[in-house]
Parts: sequence; structure tokens; C-alpha cells
Amino acid sequence: MKKLFLFFGVSLMLSSAVPSFAQSIDGKHPSEDFQISVAGYSYRKYNIDETLAFLKSMDVKYFSVKDWWLPLDSTKEQMDAFKAKCAENGIEGYILGPIYMRSKEEVDKTFDYVARYGSDMFIGVPNYELLDYVIEKVAKTGIRVAIHTHGPDGAAFPDIRTIVDMVKDPKLGIGCCMDLGHTFRMGYNVAEDIKTYKDWIYDIHIKDETAAQKSGQTWEMGRGVMDFIPIVKALRDINYQGKISLEFEKNGDNPHPGVAESIGYLRGVIDATR
Repeated sequence: MKKLFLFFGVSLMLSSAVPSFAQSIDGKHPSEDFQISVAGYSYRKYNIDETLAFLKSMDVKYFSVKDWWLPLDSTKEQMDAFKAKCAENGIEGYILGPIYMRSKEEVDKTFDYVARYGSDMFIGVPNYELLDYVIEKVAKTGIRVAIHTHGPDGAAFPDIRTIVDMVKDPKLGIGCCMDLGHTFRMGYNVAEDIKTYKDWIYDIHIKDETAAQKSGQTWEMGRGVMDFIPIVKALRDINYQGKISLEFEKNGDNPHPGVAESIGYLRGVIDATR
């Protein structure tokens, strides 16, 4: 009995010593100001059920859909079943792509694919000589194209400037899926590019890099050398309303720990900078 009284006495002393000014978040997290997503390429080694489980474990509600999960010849019924599976997990495949288009036939097939899915935008990478034809397709269908940028590695559309120079008019329905890691590897100020080209940005892929040059490699966010504070502030400044999709390209058999770490870091930066 003495031990019992001693236990409760110590407990009472400890509880009365706890400060009454502990702080907690009132309402939603500031990171909920943005729609955080994952680029499907991050889970390229996994089937859709495994991928949805990974996303659900991080409370990520959006992802971009690659064609290894939903091939370009998928029927409307197959697409509806795919979307229903995602919805059952509280997740939306909000956009298709990136899809590479190397002929007019591939452009036609891609636009038909996106129309069947019921989307008004996709991430696409057409050959340069097909750009005028893609502009015509956008005008006919109302389906917009977010061209993915690829940095200094020699692929088409290295950065957003190429899209601006070739398309000329942001009202034509062709904009950019701006890959911030590749922008950084091109040596540009990412935050300034976001503000300068805000009318062209339809979608964003985000990642950390080991260097601001071609040799830079994707790393877990917070472990690389990119400063995400001005980037988040720039996105707030332009009132960005699209998705921010983590694209994790680091090699390895299991990317999920790196994806989860990066998502956590991104949420932390967003929470700390409002």
C-alpha cells in the first residue's frame, strides 16, 4: 500500500510539473496548402497494388500514372476499374504520363488514351518536329499538355525556356511539367524560374540533387544541396494550385524509404515556412 501511495504521489508531482504552455497545431497543417503527390516513375519496380499501399502508408492522395500500370491500349472499362481501385484506397491517379510521342500516330493514340481516361491534361514529351501537330490536337480536343523538362542530359526540352521559345504563347494549352531537380542541374535559380515562368507551369516534379550541374544525382530530400525554402516561398508567391509530385530517381531495389523520407522533409519545409 505504501508503494501504491508513493507511485500516485510521484505521478501527481510529475503531472503538476508539466508546463501548461505546450503548443500544438490549430487546424490543418500548413503543408496541406499544397497537394503533395508522387510521380509514378518513383515506383517503377512495383505493381499498382504495392504502389497504392506505399502511397497510403504516407497519406499521399495523388500520383501520376505511368503506362506500365495502364497501357495506352487500355479500354474505357479497364481504365474505370483502375480508377475505382485507386479510389478505394483514397488515392487519385490525377494525371497520365510522361508519355513520349515520336510520330503523328503516337500523338493521336496518346490524345485518344487521355480522352478515354477522362482527363483534360497529361504529361507529354513530343519530338520537336511534332510540336505544331500537338498544338493542333490541343485546339481540337481541349486536352492540355504539360511538357516534362529533362535537364542537361541531352533529352528533348532540357528546361522551361525551350518550351517558351518554341510554343511562344502560354494560351495555346501547352505548358510545362517543371522538373525542379533538372532545373537546378541546369544551373538556374529554381525559385526565380518559378516566378518568371508561372504562367507556363502546369505540373511540378520535385527532388533533391547532389550538385547544380550535369553530374548531379537524385538524393533524399534534405540530404542533397538544393535549398527548398525559397522554392516553397516562390510557389506560395505565385499561388500555385497544381500538384507537387516527388520524383525519386535514386537507384535501388526499394525506393520507398527514400520516398517516405523525402515526403516527410517536404511537408516539414512547407509547415515551417508559412
